Amino acid sequence: MPPFDQAPRLVTSFIDGAFVGDRGGYRIPNFYPGNGQQFSALQEADAAEVDHAVRVARAAFREGPWPRMSIEERQDILMRVHDAIIAHADELALLECLDTGILMREIRGRHLVRAAYNFRFFAEAISQQPDEAWSQQKGYFTYVTRDPVGVAGLIAPWNAPLALASMKLAAATAFGNCCVLKPSEQTPTSLPRLVEIIEAAGMPRGVINVVNGRGSVTGQALVEHPDVDVVHFTGGTETGRTIARTMGGRLRRAEMELGGKSANIIFADANLDRALDGALVSIFSNSGQQCLAGSRILVQDSIARDFIAAFVERAARIRVGDPMAADTEMGPIASEAHRRRILSFVDIARGEGARLLTGGHALDRDGYFMAPTAVMAASNGSRVCQEEIFGPFASFLTFRDAEDAVAIANASQFGLVGYLWTQNLDTAMRVSRRIETGVMWINTPLNRELRAPFGGVKDSGTGRDGAASSRAFFTVERTTTLPIEDIPLRRFGAEAVD
Repeated sequence: MPPFDQAPRLVTSFIDGAFVGDRGGYRIPNFYPGNGQQFSALQEADAAEVDHAVRVARAAFREGPWPRMSIEERQDILMRVHDAIIAHADELALLECLDTGILMREIRGRHLVRAAYNFRFFAEAISQQPDEAWSQQKGYFTYVTRDPVGVAGLIAPWNAPLALASMKLAAATAFGNCCVLKPSEQTPTSLPRLVEIIEAAGMPRGVINVVNGRGSVTGQALVEHPDVDVVHFTGGTETGRTIARTMGGRLRRAEMELGGKSANIIFADANLDRALDGALVSIFSNSGQQCLAGSRILVQDSIARDFIAAFVERAARIRVGDPMAADTEMGPIASEAHRRRILSFVDIARGEGARLLTGGHALDRDGYFMAPTAVMAASNGSRVCQEEIFGPFASFLTFRDAEDAVAIANASQFGLVGYLWTQNLDTAMRVSRRIETGVMWINTPLNRELRAPFGGVKDSGTGRDGAASSRAFFTVERTTTLPIEDIPLRRFGAEAVD
């Protein structure tokens, strides 16, 4: 039996350094994906509670110490946050596993390491960003500084709450902002505890506040609040469109990391053992529930038969089971509703002429488990190649040559990441530059360089994360000009005009 007693029975908002009490209102049950049992409930934050959280963040920004601290003072606290996350890693990993069903060893060994590193990274980054100065205009000196933007609304997804929300928190706070974080109502447990740990490590009260609830209630109240200066959102494309319209109507900025249907292109001259490992990890890690998933696998026709057969044989042997067990390779889907949606694409695929290669069914056990699934798609225009399924569901296509591969890869509304496997440098450079995507990985999967910009094109989002990119989003530029010579001025009213 999972240790449900180590999770709070009622999850509430965390505002101004304290958890909100039990006040009734709308409750959302929280289920452990590993066995389908309810282990906690969420008390939804209504518009009034969101307003309170935003007002606290605004007061902390206007009157509190955080925006006025020196870079060195903020660095010290951010580094202490890094250490505190590592110290509480076992506790946070358990809460995240109960919420999401992500493998415990993945959360402990990767997600929490990344969450802690996000704070260390931005602690270092804020002291390395240069300001601009201009002296080309005769007699004047002009310099540009960056001020924190104010109050940031941060909306995190359910598929990797700690890793992804911590990136938003670290970036927003490092540049001096205060914020209100809204986790997904599906995974409410780990992030309020993370913020409590962050405050205990030295972050001033009110700098980070958490409100929990549905997007249509809590999220909408946050996005529409007139005192929220920017919104950073990770999630679905349609929700992103709604947020963008709302923020645009208020003349405020929004940044979005949205969906993906990434092409994983495998040429005949690739290191096929490595390409096979990369294809499997890019679609089946985190049970395929990641916007970075290489869900469209394009294989050159001369090797397609053997490569696909090897993929299917490996996929069928993946150990699916208890996310808390050390030898599990793939855990459950995050919710019963989402599992039903993923499996509905099996019939959709068959109806479009696809051939089921492996999986395609739920597993007969408690919890939200399903078999790793792959289909041979009839065409790139089919729904299984165009719609984001967001699960352990791979769609195979074949291509003739580089021109064909590029055309297939770009025939998509999405453009978040791309994968390319080839030993030919010329092919790698030519093809990668023609793929319409924000990030391109060549002969490696799922590598994130935080110093570089990260984000998508087309329906995969707007804006970028990274050292310089996050600074640009979470700050506003201020231009200051002063004379350095005795510049004569017109003297209105001082002299008669002939």
